[in-house]
Amino acid sequence: MGKRRKPSPPSRARMAVLTTAVAGGAVLAAGTAHAEPAPSLASVKEQVDKLNEEAEQSIERYNGFQEKQAKLQSDASQIQEKVARGQEAMNELRSRLGVVAADQYRTGGVDPSVQLMLDSDPAGYLEKAAVQNQVSDTQTAMLKQAQNEQRKLDQDRAEATRTLAELDSVGKQLLEEKKQVQGKLAAAQGMLNKLSAEDRAKINAQESSAKQAAAAKQAAEADRASRSSQRQDLGAPAAPASGRAALIIAFAQAQLGKPYGWSKTGPDSFDCSGLTGAAYRAGGVKLSRISQDQWNDGPHVDRANLQPGDLVFFYDDIHHVGIYIGDGKMIHAPRTGKNIEVLPISVMPYKGAVRPA
Repeated sequence: MGKRRKPSPPSRARMAVLTTAVAGGAVLAAGTAHAEPAPSLASVKEQVDKLNEEAEQSIERYNGFQEKQAKLQSDASQIQEKVARGQEAMNELRSRLGVVAADQYRTGGVDPSVQLMLDSDPAGYLEKAAVQNQVSDTQTAMLKQAQNEQRKLDQDRAEATRTLAELDSVGKQLLEEKKQVQGKLAAAQGMLNKLSAEDRAKINAQESSAKQAAAAKQAAEADRASRSSQRQDLGAPAAPASGRAALIIAFAQAQLGKPYGWSKTGPDSFDCSGLTGAAYRAGGVKLSRISQDQWNDGPHVDRANLQPGDLVFFYDDIHHVGIYIGDGKMIHAPRTGKNIEVLPISVMPYKGAVRPA
């Protein structure tokens, strides 16, 4: 059997072909692995707006949990005070029973009925005493009182346990909602931080332009309505704000330029429902804490009948609210990173209006 011959190395021509093929493949691969195109400015703005809106929804839920937590804390304190008073009453009854037992012991032994009265279960005592016919009317009254006190004490303890468990649950929901808010705001800010100063300026300019366009549209609609009203002799326009409405609007105007602060009710910053609540307090009216509850704080008003001082609400889930000031405009606390401002109500999806009494 002959020796196997080693394969000969490829010729220079063949190496050239292989090298060209590999290089061509590398070029092809590089061509197909191109980077994703950067999102357009409009896309970034849309995503940022969406994140900010979702954050505001979470903020109103956070406010609701916070309000519920405060109420539960108050309820828990009151119930625990009831439990303490009930325990004191039970201790007093047992002390009185102890005096009876001591007197009987000194005079020759403790009556079985008194021993039963000192039983830790008053209801059980009454059943035993009734069978043995060993209880006086006075003792029966004392034990019935002890039975009632014990029952109330048990009920209060059970209520305290339920309330504290609910308080713990709401506290966890509060923390989770806070994380949601912070996450959405951080995501929105992160997207803006990736933009150049020029692009950020463009977004601000677009927002300003949208507000101006909405204001111009609102003014045109108001002008058409005014001319129509004059032709139909429907009377003069609504009078300026007075009385309570004037106080509400004056307070809101004094906050213009202050920063939005999520879950804040003043005095240095406000969220949307925090501002409306504070303004109405200045007018002597107490509103609910969150926008969804403020929606039920008074009779609803048609858009055509809006008056200065009315609450105006936006979005289907009613997560934003402002104070109407006339001429199709409102004062509101917009969102994180913005200041309290005057804005046409046509800028956002209008839901309805309420006139709290």
